Amino acid sequence: MFKKILIANRGEIALRVVRACRDLGVPCVVAYSEADRDSLAVRFADEAVCVGPAQSAKSYLHTPSIISAALITGADALHPGYGFLSENPYVAEICERVGITFIGPSPAVMEKMSEKTVARKLMQDAGLPVTPGSEALPNLDVAKRIAAKIGYPVMLKALAGGGGRGIRVIENEADLERVFPLARAEAEKAFSSGELYLEKYIAKPRHIEIQILADNYGNVIHLGERDCSIQRRYQKIMEEAPAPNLSEELREKIGAAAVLGAKSIGYANAGTIEFLLSNTGEFYFMEMNTRIQVEHGITEEVTGIDLVKWQIRIAAGERLTLSQKDIKIQGHAIECRVNAEDPANNFRPDAGTIHLFVPPGGPGIRVDSHLYSGYTAPAYYDSLLGKIIARGSTREEALTRLERALHDTVVSGIKTTIPFQLKILGDAEYRAGRAYLDFVDKKMSGGW
Repeated sequence: MFKKILIANRGEIALRVVRACRDLGVPCVVAYSEADRDSLAVRFADEAVCVGPAQSAKSYLHTPSIISAALITGADALHPGYGFLSENPYVAEICERVGITFIGPSPAVMEKMSEKTVARKLMQDAGLPVTPGSEALPNLDVAKRIAAKIGYPVMLKALAGGGGRGIRVIENEADLERVFPLARAEAEKAFSSGELYLEKYIAKPRHIEIQILADNYGNVIHLGERDCSIQRRYQKIMEEAPAPNLSEELREKIGAAAVLGAKSIGYANAGTIEFLLSNTGEFYFMEMNTRIQVEHGITEEVTGIDLVKWQIRIAAGERLTLSQKDIKIQGHAIECRVNAEDPANNFRPDAGTIHLFVPPGGPGIRVDSHLYSGYTAPAYYDSLLGKIIARGSTREEALTRLERALHDTVVSGIKTTIPFQLKILGDAEYRAGRAYLDFVDKKMSGGW
């Protein structure tokens, strides 16, 4: 096991990794920006080191500062959490060069899966179903030819995009002509790469993702699926495990496909393979996230397996002691991402001091959050304040508990997305498990 782990992240995920280190008896160091000096992760870690000012580019995304923090504190491993540097193969490579273990897959695997068209080709070669699409588009004329061949509507995506960003639905050729230069400029600004590609648009799909664990000895298992279809503008709002209204046969097929895909690229550590599921039961590989996911907690709740501890154990060279037959899905878990946003004002991000924070409790409730009364939520980062997870023996019990938990939660001083999530929980279609990827957007356009 490692002597010391540097945690190169902030907020709830930094605190989550601190707690996993505590459970494993491994000392940890939190790298923090000046804006996060008073965060719980900094307070609870064994050590903390400031890596720069509030701006991410000068702190959490500044590789020399992060690597230097690990070296000067004597850390022999680095946990990147999610976001920031978590899917950056260059950082993983630098860690290798200086003798620090990057808690994640190898740089080569990360690089392959970070290129969306390369990832699609690799998974297709492995035998996974992939939606019709293109490679990187050199110009508009090529895009028009391929879109006509695929058939409208299509999705125009940023090659370097992620987290649901950089996606446009294109209805016809005129739409493509209008949007193509705008999408290229937006991609260049957001991801430092203006490259785009096309995928066939699947009507009313569900977003199903499979959590995998793989060690360095070729052992790969999956821990069931999560349904992440409740999204607004391709940003996840709520997730649940297992997916509702999914046959056991289809569940087994998707899980087996994910394991096959991970094995085909020599994947090691925790990861997630994401699929689109059509309303007629066909599923297609979408992308792979080579890190821990925000929504990992619901999988932990229904399997009883600590994914973050396993990330660390695998990176330290341990073999998986679990086989596929050991994985039992028990009950149902649903998560709400509580963001500092104002739903009544077009979800405008909010920031400021939390005057009072009272988390929910009671049977079946888990709260992963870095909030406390008096904490100042900075305006420089993602608006995620935490996650409220409800577990029940049935989906209906989990829904009831989650509704109760949201009503019990007190966050005063800033606006949150809780009122909007209560609206979703009250929708009859959602309660029946009939949500799909643009469910929320269509409800909102209809007057929600």
